[in-house]
Amino acid sequence: MNDTARFLSTHHAFSTKRWEQDHFTEREETVAEEIPVSLIYNGLPHVVMMASPSDLEDFALGFSLSEGVLRSKSELYTVAATPAEEGVEIRMDIELLRYLPLEQQQRNLAGRTGCGLCGAQTFEQAIRHPAPVTNGPTVSPQVINAAFAALSQKQALNAQTGAVHAAAWVNSEGVIQCVREDVGRHNALDKMIGAVLSSGGNFDQGFALITSRASFEMVQKAATVGIALLAAISAPTALAIRLAQETGVTLIGFSRAGRFNVYANDRRLG
Repeated sequence: MNDTARFLSTHHAFSTKRWEQDHFTEREETVAEEIPVSLIYNGLPHVVMMASPSDLEDFALGFSLSEGVLRSKSELYTVAATPAEEGVEIRMDIELLRYLPLEQQQRNLAGRTGCGLCGAQTFEQAIRHPAPVTNGPTVSPQVINAAFAALSQKQALNAQTGAVHAAAWVNSEGVIQCVREDVGRHNALDKMIGAVLSSGGNFDQGFALITSRASFEMVQKAATVGIALLAAISAPTALAIRLAQETGVTLIGFSRAGRFNVYANDRRLG
């Protein structure tokens, strides 16, 4: 997709003072930008997320699919990101059958001053149980380690700022196909999902890398779109492990320096 908000800067330079070796020195630091992004479906505002101002149309598609708003890419008819006074509005036209539940949910939220997980009001809405993931290739541990080692060279924004997460899609041979970065780990994963699907790809043959912990929401998003193997650089949570066991997702954590832990469904490793 063409990202109509790509002209927004992802970083900004600030003058700082660094304390080092018993004295201050003045220097310029590159700092990651963070903006409010409003996701609007058929004219109805749904949620505002804090995100890096890049690849926002990939983000819109990935979020819509990983959060269960849409069931397929074909249900998203148009998407446009437009700068607003305080951030960016992403307006989407979607299939009517997918919009009606959002409209009902919005009515139920009227008058509330707080907002739950992406507008969720109940445990059932927040703790979704995706269908089991039965696909996915067999991947060698060496391939996973090599992909993680190569990922740092593809994190351009993080190299400048040190403040953003990355999510990558890697084919079964270990070649990184797509990388997306964001100040939010969930956003980075959504952007990667949207980018892969908008380019005509699918998640049947390959695996995902994330430079963050593997929280419940990350496993939930992966399972929802059919990602069979999710490897994180940091730890999973207990709820994430249970969901991975339930959905058949191979979950890897602490993947760094030639080692990792397998927390669920090791059958895809060989």
